[in-house]
Amino acid sequence: MSRRFLCAALMLGAATLAHAQGGTAAPAKKELVAKMLQQQQPAFEGAARGLVNNSAAQLMQQAGMVLQTQVPADKREAVGKAIEADIKKYIDETTPLVRERAIKLAPGTIGAGMEEKFTEDELKQLIAWFDSPVNKKFQQVFPEIQSAYMQQLVAEVRPLVEPKFQALERKVRTSLGLPATAAEGAAAAPAAKADAKAAAKPPARAASR
Repeated sequence: MSRRFLCAALMLGAATLAHAQGGTAAPAKKELVAKMLQQQQPAFEGAARGLVNNSAAQLMQQAGMVLQTQVPADKREAVGKAIEADIKKYIDETTPLVRERAIKLAPGTIGAGMEEKFTEDELKQLIAWFDSPVNKKFQQVFPEIQSAYMQQLVAEVRPLVEPKFQALERKVRTSLGLPATAAEGAAAAPAAKADAKAAAKPPARAASR
């Protein structure tokens, strides 16, 4: 009976069998895990913001494509501003809800996992690392370093990726039976003219000897 209960507790992310047997160590370990979770609360809040912002960014991207292809040019600015306002409202209202849930979820998931996978001594070392000046400096400067890296990466891969993505987009629109976008039509016109000129041009005569 006891073993079945412990197995069920393991599956639910509760204390492991070793934790249950080492009852004297459990309170100290729980206290260390709680301290570590407190240290990492900004990361949980950042994850919540990222989750909301990513969903909003995807919606904004989709709306932007529709805006450029299906909304008359004289109405795009007004419609675009209205969409931006709606998305901002969504972010402002949703972020606190997700942040609250992220913080509440952490002890039973991340906390339980840390308690299970790390020893008391390892938790102490982690806490010391999180509190160290080196880690704090790393957390402060790394976003700037990462941003510079991402900007350079995007700049270098854009010429490689954009033609392939545009070709894929054209194929998808063709498969869906959708008309070409204005940009595609403008790009196709010069190519069509060039093909027509090439077809109308008489073949070159062979040079007489």
